[in-house]
Amino acid sequence: MRQRVVETLIAWVVVAITFGCTPPQPTPDLLAPTDAQMKIRSIQTRSFDVKDRQTAMRGVIAALQDLGFIIERANESLGLITAARFAEPNFYDIVGISVTIRSETDGRTTIRANAIYNNKPIEDPKVYQNFFATLERSLFVAKQ
Repeated sequence: MRQRVVETLIAWVVVAITFGCTPPQPTPDLLAPTDAQMKIRSIQTRSFDVKDRQTAMRGVIAALQDLGFIIERANESLGLITAARFAEPNFYDIVGISVTIRSETDGRTTIRANAIYNNKPIEDPKVYQNFFATLERSLFVAKQ
């Protein structure tokens, strides 16, 4: 009787280990876009009358520096700029931003900014409005 209980217990442990180590299967819609993603993407993206991507990149770098960011990487061939800064008032929180610059066929340039605060996406439209307002001023000065 005691041996039968031990065998049953061992069988349950083996079953638990076998099924407990099986990773969950991803759902087919794992990478499907959602309405929330599309909404935040529209908030993060603006189009400007700048024909030259290099001019747009210089404007983005200047705007980020005006906002107190330290440029980490700028890749002209990819049109990608990443930057970070310490957030006020504590100065131990981090704000990071990635900006992509894409030239369009009609002489316009599309710029998308994606910001994070302590590794959490920033979804507040006001943050992006502030960035794009600073960028507009920077691009205006660059055209002069």
